Amino acid sequence: MQERSERTRRRLLFAGAEMFHRNGYANATLGEIAGAAGVTKGALYFHFASKDELADAVQQWGCGLLHEAVRGLREAGDSPLQALIGATHWLARTLHEDPAIPASFRITKECAGQQPAVVDFHGAWLSVVYRLLRMARDAGELAGFSGGVDEVGGSAGVGVPDAVGTSALVGAAHGSAEAEGSGGAEGSVAAGSGGAGGRWEGAEALVAAAVCGIEVLSGTGLSYRELKGKVAALWGLLLPSLVGEARAGEYRTWGEEGAADERCLEAVGFMASGGQVVSFGSCR
Repeated sequence: MQERSERTRRRLLFAGAEMFHRNGYANATLGEIAGAAGVTKGALYFHFASKDELADAVQQWGCGLLHEAVRGLREAGDSPLQALIGATHWLARTLHEDPAIPASFRITKECAGQQPAVVDFHGAWLSVVYRLLRMARDAGELAGFSGGVDEVGGSAGVGVPDAVGTSALVGAAHGSAEAEGSGGAEGSVAAGSGGAGGRWEGAEALVAAAVCGIEVLSGTGLSYRELKGKVAALWGLLLPSLVGEARAGEYRTWGEEGAADERCLEAVGFMASGGQVVSFGSCR
């Protein structure tokens, strides 16, 4: 009986993700979701008391997939920066293949400011990006940034709250002028300040805005192969600024799954652009 109940819950989660992704949070109805899952509304209410609760569960599912993917990359031996590159390729793929990820992004955007607050998947994604980038800095992967302590004296161990800077950085990815004037992360130097602290904040903002743009690009109708190519090209531009020209070639810009594609392109005369598990926090 318990196994049957779990199967029903999984079907409802999948159907909810599909409907939230396709129709948006406001337009998706519980009746449609129950119908898509092949269950009655009574069965749906047995598992989820409201649409809000189902939406939260979909985002928790998306957060779980994200954290599992990053753990897998780190356990496979990828450096923090290579794991970040791999995570962006994972995002490009799952935006096409797993409804929980695009649905989570859409729910977060449509329910922004709602009380009580819903799970913030945008914040969870940015938290992973910030954490891996800071781990890369502390491991000495990034050129011009010291490990362990910010060059302006702040502790490198200061965490970045999941939702900090989300609106500003997503706005930057859209080219929005609203990005100016929003709050920075705890432990960072004020925006626009000079020196090493300003350079580090600039590096964080550049990478975060760029990777937020992957979700934006996925909504323009690009195929997965096209999106994957744009993610690789993005890292081809970012890496020289982050690690220096000499070391940029040490990183797989196509990600793990793109290695075969890269070898194939080279074979026909083209050149593709060139262990402790870390907890990445909760989704709230």
